[in-house]
Amino acid sequence: MTTEETADTKEFQLPRSRVANERLHALIPGGAHTYAKGDDQYPEHLAPVISHGRGAHVWDIDGNRYIEYGSGLRSVSLGHAHPRVNEAARREIDRGGNFVRPSMVEAEAAERFLATVPTAEMVKFAKNGSDVTTAAVRLARAVTGRPRVAICGDQPFFSVDDWFIGTTPMPAGIPAATTELTVSFPYGDLAATEELLTRYQDEIACLILEPAGHIEPPPGYLAGLRELADRHGCVLVFDEMISGFRWSEAGAQGLYGVVPDLSTFGKALGNGFAVSALGGRRALMERGGLRHPHERVFLLSTTHGAETHSLAAAMAVQSTYVEEGITARLHALGERLAAGVRGAASGAGVGEHVVVRGRASNLVFATLDEYGQPSQEYRTLFLRQLLAGGVLAPSFVVSSALDDADIDRTVDVVAQACAVYRKALDAGDPTPWLGGRPVKPVFRPLV
Repeated sequence: MTTEETADTKEFQLPRSRVANERLHALIPGGAHTYAKGDDQYPEHLAPVISHGRGAHVWDIDGNRYIEYGSGLRSVSLGHAHPRVNEAARREIDRGGNFVRPSMVEAEAAERFLATVPTAEMVKFAKNGSDVTTAAVRLARAVTGRPRVAICGDQPFFSVDDWFIGTTPMPAGIPAATTELTVSFPYGDLAATEELLTRYQDEIACLILEPAGHIEPPPGYLAGLRELADRHGCVLVFDEMISGFRWSEAGAQGLYGVVPDLSTFGKALGNGFAVSALGGRRALMERGGLRHPHERVFLLSTTHGAETHSLAAAMAVQSTYVEEGITARLHALGERLAAGVRGAASGAGVGEHVVVRGRASNLVFATLDEYGQPSQEYRTLFLRQLLAGGVLAPSFVVSSALDDADIDRTVDVVAQACAVYRKALDAGDPTPWLGGRPVKPVFRPLV
């Protein structure tokens, strides 16, 4: 390496975080409670352990401050420690958090959610996305009497439960018989989906997918899925964990005007508090209740699903979104950031290698090698440079707490990172800039 190249890589170190990560690994499998937060997702020895956060910034235990993106895996869309949300939760904590019978907060939270997502007629709350997506699958199987689940194979995650994890590169511990009941269809391809439904005629209980992701749904696609589900007698389930609130307050279904039978929400719903929701048509949801003549469905039954402070936080989040126009702000911030990053990448001659994708409120980036292929090595280089510049960005998913100065600073850091990226491309080898092993994909069969 030349002197200039050594200066580019900067000796950015996190000694306290490094020790803390070892402590975490000794106590917690994987060193984190979510695989996507694991230190294998970051350059070697550069996985900051967080001390605290406020707004769009977080501080690590080494004393570094970062502008943070993808906050809480997209859950903290209003920014950390949002005063209105925290105060709503604090009021309920002082009144007690969990009781042997329902509280009025549960009725109020349900009314607020159904007003926000008017395509749903009933709702049940839980603590995480996997619980409610699995409940949707179970309910679909019960009401249709069919065993198979059809997932969108182009989307990365639906649940930690066997029906989905068995289809990933990490199926250890899951019987093949379970996995065989899950089939997949490609996003945007109605003909292929119809072929699947015909091949497994009267066997598929539901189609489950994120209604929108990094690409917009093709014209007529979601309406076409609705028609296919109706014609083949299966349940249409929208996973709105990510698109909920970020696309519109009512999610992608509210933006595109297509009504699913069931839909699941989480992440942004609680701004970091643990709350998720399964909403849907009354005729289906009632099967998990006590006022119907059919066989009972064990839909959802969670001890902490109705914690008062989390439901109060969710209500405050929904009010804030509507009253302050948060979705529009997220889009405006994302558009400013995307334009800045694309300009910085183009200016450094890497516009075809550092690629920003997705809806403005939910931006991700791809790091491509000299052949235009996705590269974990170049992602490592890029992340390392961002961290050294005070930007913690496994994605470019914005929160409404960001301001123009944060965006401008981020773009400056990206420009510096892209200059190093260009040098690595010219050298034909990013290895000198990695500082250790490359980052790794979450789903992989071996360590």
